[in-house]
Amino acid sequence: MAFLPFARPDITEAEISAVVETMRSGWLTTGPNAAAFEKEFVEFLGADAHGVAVNSATAGLHLAFEAIGVTAGTEVLVPTWTFTATAEAVRYLGGDPILVDCDPITLCMDLADAERKITPRTVAIAPVHYAGLGVPNGALTELAERHNLKVVEDAAHSFPTVNEGTLIGAHGHAATVYSFYATKTMTTGEGGMVVTPDPELASRMRTMRLHGINRDVFDRYSSSKPSWHYDVVAPGYKYNLTDTAAAMGRVQLKRTPEMVARRSAIADRYDAEFAELPVTLPAKAPEGSTHAWHIYNLRLTDDAQVDRDTFINKMAEAEVGTSVHFIPLHLQPYWRDTYSHSPEDFPVATAQFKRTASLPIFSAMSDQDVDQVVAAVKGILG
Repeated sequence: MAFLPFARPDITEAEISAVVETMRSGWLTTGPNAAAFEKEFVEFLGADAHGVAVNSATAGLHLAFEAIGVTAGTEVLVPTWTFTATAEAVRYLGGDPILVDCDPITLCMDLADAERKITPRTVAIAPVHYAGLGVPNGALTELAERHNLKVVEDAAHSFPTVNEGTLIGAHGHAATVYSFYATKTMTTGEGGMVVTPDPELASRMRTMRLHGINRDVFDRYSSSKPSWHYDVVAPGYKYNLTDTAAAMGRVQLKRTPEMVARRSAIADRYDAEFAELPVTLPAKAPEGSTHAWHIYNLRLTDDAQVDRDTFINKMAEAEVGTSVHFIPLHLQPYWRDTYSHSPEDFPVATAQFKRTASLPIFSAMSDQDVDQVVAAVKGILG
């Protein structure tokens, strides 16, 4: 039996052809494909908004936080149950990420705990739509408006998730940031997108993504008239998305409905097969919402015959790759030591971390791959 990796990108000849065509065109860096990708992505969301293509979601978070005014001395509410990028982008600007515990059912940010941690220095809230399930938008919006906070959504897991009737990214929040990393529901290899309804924020992010220059490289090099002049208006970054990556993204965007449908079908199979095992299944999307199924997270209960680490090791022995999402930030040395966090400060995340393991769920999985995962899990826990 061959080893089944935790994740594998779903790439077809259509993506390969699009990249090859782009390479032959002469446009390798940011160009017409990137511009088209931005437009098509926003159209997919049905949002009255602007898209800013970037080379990673981390870059997108940095640009978004900079554009809304995160600076030294300001605070941003960030879930402890997330990858470090959500918090580190705040530190890039000298701000302080204030860690928030998670909801015991969804593992998304606990908005009640977030509200308790708001201070006069708090300028924004950065919810993570964990695993592909949205933080309830109505409650999030009401909290932000009541305390005059900007919302920067970390949507790295949640394309295309419907949240209370509307796709995430189309609710009108200050910025929504997506990841197109190789394991995500759609991929450009490395890459991301920021979506914002505010043209001024979009303009600032476009300027800052390319060295603080007030004209994109595509604008400077595509004109038939001399257009060499540009102005550096800020000390910006190097965060632009290449045209080869955007070409792949444009094909993946078209394939997204079928790819997410496959992930959903795998999740349904897992739910049915594991219902009687000593595990807590992932939270379902409420009525009017959907789940993107970037991650399928099992949590072992007290009745399980093995602990989480033993389960992961036995899955590897059964030739199935797994992972853990996430090691909470308050347990990571930098965040723990810098902000003097202890496990007791975040009781839900601390307790759930010890139980959680993520199973393979990707659209390129065959039925035989799914059978292999099911057999391995049942063999260990059944």
